[in-house]
Amino acid sequence: MDRIGEVVVAESCLVMPSSETPRRALWLSPLDLFYANRGHIPLLYFYRPSSSGATDFFDVTRLKAALSKALVPFYPLAGRLDVGQDGRLQINCDGQGALFLVAHTSSLTVEDLSDFKPSPELRRLLVPHLNSAEAAPIICAIQVTFFRCGGVAIGAALHHVALDGNAASYFFRAWTAFCRDGERAVVDLPCHDRALLSAREPPVVRPDALSVLCPSLNLSEASGPVATEVFLLGKDHVSALKRICGGATTFCAVSAHMWRCMCLARRLLPGSTTRLVFPANVRRSLNPPLPDRYFGNAVVILAAAGKTQDIIAAGGLASVAGRIRGVIGRMDDEVVRSAVDQLELVKIDGRPARGSLPATDLRVISWLGMPLYDKDFRWGKPVAALRAESNYGGFVHLMDASPQEGGGVRVIVCAEAAIVSDFKRLLYANLQHSVL
Repeated sequence: MDRIGEVVVAESCLVMPSSETPRRALWLSPLDLFYANRGHIPLLYFYRPSSSGATDFFDVTRLKAALSKALVPFYPLAGRLDVGQDGRLQINCDGQGALFLVAHTSSLTVEDLSDFKPSPELRRLLVPHLNSAEAAPIICAIQVTFFRCGGVAIGAALHHVALDGNAASYFFRAWTAFCRDGERAVVDLPCHDRALLSAREPPVVRPDALSVLCPSLNLSEASGPVATEVFLLGKDHVSALKRICGGATTFCAVSAHMWRCMCLARRLLPGSTTRLVFPANVRRSLNPPLPDRYFGNAVVILAAAGKTQDIIAAGGLASVAGRIRGVIGRMDDEVVRSAVDQLELVKIDGRPARGSLPATDLRVISWLGMPLYDKDFRWGKPVAALRAESNYGGFVHLMDASPQEGGGVRVIVCAEAAIVSDFKRLLYANLQHSVL
């Protein structure tokens, strides 16, 4: 057995698809290749102990059998990343299987981690560690950790080259359905036709599309330590923000508020140019739209920009939200195709170097609206769902707060430690002022 800090891994095995799957090389689109060097997305779901005293609570045999069934329609996750004869990365769909770990801790309880704050330690303890740089890396790895209190954590490491957040949600929905409902499970089949996001021939990048696209990030060594903190915006706060922003979406209203508070906390010069950078789902932006359940990366990176003095202007939050909404409104079939073509032409490396964004930039990653809390394997829904680690300065993750938190928006901020307290003060002070 391998001891990892306070967690002991008791079992390690490969779970293969339960029936025959296509044996083929899966071509990867430019949007997939952009994330090839990002490694694995670390996801965590926490479950409190069973209140019914179920003797089969998170039965490992049942979890494995359901995973095996889910890997049939989601067969790329049972494959390995390799290089084709043309030198292009591809997924070798060879059915080798997903890594499955069973772990135990005799010292930790779910309550010990009740702030559910992403950290390197949380990832180290509860998410499988995979070396993305090794030859033919594993695409999917799962760790089931049993706590002293009887609670459970499901940790997943999913290679970003294979899928984005929406696609990961499709996979988890299938796995939980097979575990919960067995042979009666109803599963929507994924679409694996990644040629739908291939570059045009020849590739063409429309010049005006470049004004809203932001394919690369300029990360540099942080000027000081960074800190990760979690803030909760309650439903009333979110409703007030949306009202002040003229009926903007939750994403636009909350992102505008984050952008303004960060500019103030960082004390940016009024005449400096600041950017809000964010990934956007393109599934419904193409003409025709991508098929339902498209399984792959279907995200482009957009940017809204403005002078700091305009972003922080008193009473100007609606205008800031309007900037963000305007960029999103520009995302049509041509902009998406231009983004794909640009990535094909330039071969931009999407790997973020270790470091932080410039102080003038903020990146907001939204999981709002994703069904994070519906992952019921049979024994109840999770009390928390999160990315296990967030350690790049200038990054903000937004997700729906859990039912236990009363709804609203959970905000995970990673920023310079020196400005976090100011950011918190501005976040709530400005928000209370806005509500009043």
